[in-house]
Amino acid sequence: MTVGQFVFMLHSHLPYYRKAGMWPFGEENLYECMAETYVPLLNAISELYEDEGIKAKLTVGITPILAEQLNDEHLKQGFIDYLDARIKAVSGDLKRYPDPEVAHSQHLKYLAKYYFDWFNHIKDCFINKYNKDLISAFKKYQDLGCIEITTSGATHGFSPLLATDTNLNAQFKVGSDATKRLFGKKAKGCWLPECAYRQGYEYIGKDGQKKWRPAIEVTLQNNDIEYFFTESHVIEGGNSIGNRRVIGVYGNIEYIPLPEREPTGYDTYSAYWLPDAQVAVMGRNDRAGFQVWSAADGYPGDGCYREFHKKDDKSGAHYWRITSSTTDLGDKMLYDPVLAMSQVNLNSDHYTTMIYHLLNDYKLSKNKEGLVMVSFDTELFGHWWFEGVEFIKQVVRKFNNYLPQVERMTAGEYLKAHPPTEAIQIPESSWGQGGHFYVWQNHLTEWMWPIIHGCEKRIIDIVSKYEKIPEDKLLHRALNQLARENLLLQSSDWPFLITTWQAKDYATDRFKEHVERFETIADMIDSGNIDDEKLKEIESIDNCFPVIDYRVYLPIEEGKIPQQEEKLKPLYQ
Repeated sequence: MTVGQFVFMLHSHLPYYRKAGMWPFGEENLYECMAETYVPLLNAISELYEDEGIKAKLTVGITPILAEQLNDEHLKQGFIDYLDARIKAVSGDLKRYPDPEVAHSQHLKYLAKYYFDWFNHIKDCFINKYNKDLISAFKKYQDLGCIEITTSGATHGFSPLLATDTNLNAQFKVGSDATKRLFGKKAKGCWLPECAYRQGYEYIGKDGQKKWRPAIEVTLQNNDIEYFFTESHVIEGGNSIGNRRVIGVYGNIEYIPLPEREPTGYDTYSAYWLPDAQVAVMGRNDRAGFQVWSAADGYPGDGCYREFHKKDDKSGAHYWRITSSTTDLGDKMLYDPVLAMSQVNLNSDHYTTMIYHLLNDYKLSKNKEGLVMVSFDTELFGHWWFEGVEFIKQVVRKFNNYLPQVERMTAGEYLKAHPPTEAIQIPESSWGQGGHFYVWQNHLTEWMWPIIHGCEKRIIDIVSKYEKIPEDKLLHRALNQLARENLLLQSSDWPFLITTWQAKDYATDRFKEHVERFETIADMIDSGNIDDEKLKEIESIDNCFPVIDYRVYLPIEEGKIPQQEEKLKPLYQ
């Protein structure tokens, strides 16, 4: 007898790093996540199924731009080179230790051997178990029913701030098509980039008449997307994420005012229809989510776990543990993998029990079963929280073996078995500070949006002249590359990294590079003088979405998004 349903959703996304630097920002960020998160996650899913007969039932979102990078031969070889470099580095530590001049050097030697074995295992799995093809591995476990793959906007563009429905539709059309091409089936669900949503609204059109711009879910429905995820406050009302907090930018404090919303009377224990299209939304359970993602109050901040921010000055290896949140980096204790795994066992016990009680209490109080959905950035597990993938594995195993009353389901399975019975209007929102759009649209990033909107208009103007694919193959290539650059410059990562100051200069340069490539190609097309060598140079760097069709940017009538079967589908036959 079940007490309710549990959906564990992982959102995997990284910006487009291919041939755009190595360290501290660039390809190495991808390689770290492949080594610490994506390969270990596949190993966990594989071991649960093949060794124990347990289907993980995880909902795994992989953004199209990340999937394209995981499928790229240049990056596959780069990953092997990265692993070889890490193995060489810790091999040096094996020779350095034990050193009588260094405290605890015997334990440091033990940790160096631990990492030597760990990196070699990851390399062996990547090459021999997965044949250097993580996409096919995820597809395999999708087809076996262990996971469900969801899609997103092609390059994680910030949907509500795009100026035209043509460009909004292109993000999800190209993204959905890429997911289908790589994973063999069309995704039913998607992750709204940054959980950013806007309602439909009325505006004055170019002809001076009132127009209606459809809500985000209309674009999703027109691309056969049936559901997405959002934050708890979006469903429940009350205080938004980060409200009354501040962002500090080198001494300049920016307050983020947002009135507290009245409680809506709805909760996250079920999914809901959106009002403007038959698309469902599922809200993250605040209690179950906070317990994991909060570094201060959740599991990842435990002192036994590996310290992310301290590395050996020679090898770059993580030899220390968190110790405590107040311990200076210089005073951190050495990492103990055995102690850390013991703590994972305790945390996974606590988490599975907590989920059970949340569902059981809800069932007792409401006299019906409910849903607990949790969603996290996949990279939290393994990359940021080194032990996190093992936590996921133990949670799945313990639910399966000891708490079968909790029905584990993918998001699509849940919606098929428990379709929504109510519709709800959700507000303009995101997962960002304050729950609105500030992180992506503020005084640090306001200069970017007129440029993005200008490129939106320019690509529509250019493509409208070429409704029929030109016989000139050079022109055809240029049009397709123009579409790629337009998608890449729209990535929400660039304003995010600028606002949070994590990689301000890198993100600024990347945005400007894609804009410059876009304008270079657009100028060549408009002039009728396309430089083949220059185009090849750009294509060799930005080669994502290899089968893109530029005609996705054929203009959509103002205030209306056409059904695919009426406008877009014939173009792709």
